[in-house]
Amino acid sequence: MVETTVPIIVDLGKKKRSALKSLKRGRGRLVDEVEQTIDEIREGLGQEAANKEIVPIVIVYRKKQKRSKGLGGILG
Repeated sequence: MVETTVPIIVDLGKKKRSALKSLKRGRGRLVDEVEQTIDEIREGLGQEAANKEIVPIVIVYRKKQKRSKGLGGILG
């Protein structure tokens, strides 16, 4: 029997570069936020989480801004 695990995705929202650097170093508010989320997940799983290790994977992304057409789109 194969047991599948559903990933839990937490969006931390837009953050400053300094906060992200602190997160990479294992310090700061974002680390606290990730740890708090893991604790909430453990509580939600109850006995099921007793013999499982929860490993956070943090992905940082930046939305690409849409390019404006400028005057070229208007004139021609």
